[in-house]
Amino acid sequence: MFTSVDDVSARLAATGYLASPAVATTVFLADRLGKPLLVEGPAGVGKTELAKAVAAVAQARLVRLQCYEGVDESRALYEWNHAKQLLRISAGRDETWDETRTDIFSEEFLLTRPLLTAIRGDDAKVLLIDETDKADVEVEGLLLEVLSDFQVTVPELGTITATRRPFVVLTSNASRELSEALRRRCLFLHIGFPDEELERRIVGLKVPGLDEALASSVVRVVGALRAMDLRKVPSVAETIDWAHTLLALGAETLDETVVRDSLGVLLKHQDDVLKAAAKLDLDAV
Repeated sequence: MFTSVDDVSARLAATGYLASPAVATTVFLADRLGKPLLVEGPAGVGKTELAKAVAAVAQARLVRLQCYEGVDESRALYEWNHAKQLLRISAGRDETWDETRTDIFSEEFLLTRPLLTAIRGDDAKVLLIDETDKADVEVEGLLLEVLSDFQVTVPELGTITATRRPFVVLTSNASRELSEALRRRCLFLHIGFPDEELERRIVGLKVPGLDEALASSVVRVVGALRAMDLRKVPSVAETIDWAHTLLALGAETLDETVVRDSLGVLLKHQDDVLKAAAKLDLDAV
C-alpha cells in the first residue's frame, strides 16, 4: 500500500489527515509487516480518523466493529437469520430434516457481521475495531482467533480463510487494560495531543477560513486549558469545533467575552467551565 514513511505522510495528508512522524512510521510498518495496529490515546485525537484515512488512501472498504459492553460473537462475527430459516422450514413441510438442514444452513441464511465480512472476498478492506477497551474480556478471545490466522470457523459451513487480509486498526481509550496476548499480535501506537505547530496546521487544514493569527491563539488557549487540572481536557476534535465556532461568530480576536461565551464547545463539565473561567489568563497565552 505504501512505498515509504514519506509516502504515508503525503498520501494521508492528501485525505486531510496530518500524521506525525511516529504515526506515519507505524502505519508504514503495519502495512509492510501485515500486522494489526493497536492505537491508544485520549478521545478525539484522531484514532478512528486514522483508519478512515488509510481506507481512503487505499480506496478500500471500511468495515467497522463498534465495541461496547455486551457485544458478543453474534454481533461481531455472524449469526443465522432465524426468521428466514423458520419460513423456509414451514415452506418445506414434505421434506426430510436432512434436506431442510442442508438448505437452511447455507449462505442464503447467513448474516455476516464485521469480523467475518472483513476476511471474506478479494476486495481491499480496512477493518476498524473501534474502542476495543469497551468490549468484554471474552471478546478478546474471539479477536485473538481472528487476528492470528485471519480465519473463522462456521460449524455448518466449515473454515473461512481470508484470501486477502484486511489492514486492521484497533483503537482504545485505555479505559480498561487490554490483554498481553492481544497486544503481542499488534504493533502499538500511542496518539497523544499534538504539539502546537502540528495542531495549528490541523486547524488550518480543517477550518481554512480562519485567520492564521486567530488559529494560533486558539491553539495556545487550548494548550493552556490542557495544562489545568480538569475532569476532561479538550482534545483536537474540540479544538476544531471551537475554531468553527469562532468562524461562525465572526470573531476576529479572542477576548474574555468570546471565550467565556463559547467555553462550552471546549469543555463538557460545568465545574471545568467554572475553573477555566476563573484561571484562564488570556494575556498570558
